Amino acid sequence: MAIFNNSDSTHKSTKPDTNTTIITAGSKIKGEMNLACDLYVDGEFEGVIHSNKEVNIGKNGHIKGDVSTKRLVVQGYIEGSIHAARVEIKANGRVNGSIESSELVIEAKGIFEGNSTVIDATKAPTILPADTIVKNIEKEEIKS
Repeated sequence: MAIFNNSDSTHKSTKPDTNTTIITAGSKIKGEMNLACDLYVDGEFEGVIHSNKEVNIGKNGHIKGDVSTKRLVVQGYIEGSIHAARVEIKANGRVNGSIESSELVIEAKGIFEGNSTVIDATKAPTILPADTIVKNIEKEEIKS
């Protein structure tokens, strides 16, 4: 059984940004999803997912395809391309593919096989050669 929740419809007692679409264990779905709400996958999904919120792959979850989201939490298995601001691979979570993200967190026993590209990161500081550092220190000592 899969549960789909349309976050575009507003109910007086429910805010649209608190909705979650759930793909339950035992479900197999193929296609493309464009979401303005959270997604929780504990079944199988093959295709493309675009979400403005969070995608969470449960322990039984398996995604094969491309995922573009604000935050991805992997407790199950995903194979494909990931584009997210933050990716978290939890213990026993597994990613096989490519990740483009600003932040990548891999917990102990989490597995990542593939390529990772850091986006929107500030430039790493330049490492000066040792002789330049010594010269700078000597100049400061002379000034003192």
